[in-house]
Amino acid sequence: MPQPIIATGTNESRISASGNSLVVQEWSGSGPDYLHVHYADDEAWHVLQGTLTFRFSDSEVEAREGTTVFVPAGVPHTYYEAYGPTRYLMILTPRLQQLILELHSTPYQEHGEVLRRFNSAIVEQRTSG
Repeated sequence: MPQPIIATGTNESRISASGNSLVVQEWSGSGPDYLHVHYADDEAWHVLQGTLTFRFSDSEVEAREGTTVFVPAGVPHTYYEAYGPTRYLMILTPRLQQLILELHSTPYQEHGEVLRRFNSAIVEQRTSG
């Protein structure tokens, strides 16, 4: 029988809990540099330290410490650290956790194909200049 997971979130340990339908994982750093969409999975962030900037199709929002951002399935998004290091909780589905793990071990030019396999897509590539 599964047991509850109690995470204290001290500075020495990172919060991580996975179940059948929900994953809570502490992260730091930026997301991908491209706007992307998950067609069937919701995703949320809770900023523990620092500031994340979220980019959507038509806007950008700064999420400072204590802010929670919920992105429903179907909403194009990405996020980045604009002002230095951050710590945040990601609340996501096991499918999105697997997607992230696969993207981290896949060459950048193959990300589009990986996203498609996880019912997601690149919506807008960041252009230089």
